Amino acid sequence: MVSEYQQQIVITGAGVVSPVGVGIEAFAESLAQGRSGVRMIQSFDPTPLPVRIAGEVVDFEPKAYVRPRKSLKVMSRDMQFAVASARMAADQAGWAPETFDPQRVGVVMGADRIRTEFDEIVAGFAPAIRDGRFDYERYSREGIMAGYPLTFLKNLPNMLACHISIAHDARGPNNTVNHAEVSSLLAVAEAASVIQRGMADAMLCGGASSRLHPLDWARSCLMDELSHRTDAPEQAPRPFDAQRDGQVRGEGAAVVTLETRRHAEARGAKILAHIAGWGSACTPPANGQPNGEAVKIAVRKALDAAKLKPQDVGHVNAHGDSTLAGDRVEAQALAEVLPGVPVTALKSYFGNLLAGGGAVELVGSLVALAQGAVPPTRNFEQPDPQCPIEVVRDRWLPSDRPTAVLVNQTPFGQAVALVLVAEP
Repeated sequence: MVSEYQQQIVITGAGVVSPVGVGIEAFAESLAQGRSGVRMIQSFDPTPLPVRIAGEVVDFEPKAYVRPRKSLKVMSRDMQFAVASARMAADQAGWAPETFDPQRVGVVMGADRIRTEFDEIVAGFAPAIRDGRFDYERYSREGIMAGYPLTFLKNLPNMLACHISIAHDARGPNNTVNHAEVSSLLAVAEAASVIQRGMADAMLCGGASSRLHPLDWARSCLMDELSHRTDAPEQAPRPFDAQRDGQVRGEGAAVVTLETRRHAEARGAKILAHIAGWGSACTPPANGQPNGEAVKIAVRKALDAAKLKPQDVGHVNAHGDSTLAGDRVEAQALAEVLPGVPVTALKSYFGNLLAGGGAVELVGSLVALAQGAVPPTRNFEQPDPQCPIEVVRDRWLPSDRPTAVLVNQTPFGQAVALVLVAEP
């Protein structure tokens, strides 16, 4: 009879590609130094646009992680981030063919919308332009044929999980979650559920996003609540601060390796933490106004599943996207369900990474649990009376409670919470 303890879902590896570092060591060092990854956009010329700052990944070399390299021809930037993060997570977990049954290993990834690259758009559209006008019939005859034939494969969100499964011969359950900011934590929860249901021994899971595309950026400038602190990029993301003026968008990815404790111990793997519980909910905004009900429901479900009380929690890794209403409703929800628990918001370091954000923040909590301390929220200078929570600020806060609750939410009323517990 396998005990409940042996069936715990544990994390044995983690990989990250982020604006504050590629790899766990670089990422942890940036958190330790309070280093920001928000900067002027470099991947395209943002001069004509009102917002020109982002959490952009720099010094990333996909050829160091993608095998075979020719696969890069059919990989978007999101996919490259995902494959690199999975490679790191598998390496840290001690991934070896003889230790895993490929039929019992799966992949679940959170993914975002993926735009077509400009040169590929032009290749297909140019033949259809005549006398300055777009000819639909000519496009259907000549334009489609002139485009790169594998472009579609670079734009499908499910290809993140597909590339990872091919790279690691993971032939088990394979799935994709596409729910904006809650995508990657939902993917981790679903991967844990797959193992819990006995459908796999191990899973690679997380999320990735790269929306630093000129078309996406122009749309965000028009429709999203973005910070306009272009003159001081590092000071722009300021979760729960009274002077916040909107979110900073970014790009990045993270993947973790999940296993049952029994499977991990049988192969001598080092366990980083275990996932004690999770919960999710959706309460759509009423009259266009967000509310925190989904956050409260998700957190309560996660705590119930983990058999924990609020006083058992060492820190909350909050969504904290620096939007006026979003931070307010989240903070008020957290104050009700996790009163007095210290709160950190890692988007203050690298911005809102959308479908990749939750997984990257999970890696941040792994770092915090390993350190036995909670990283401070950058740029938290003036408390907002409408955000009645204990925001960690200025310096790392020592903690003797090795438990973290991670929270993500979307503007559409979705929320997810996940409970991490460090190893004794």
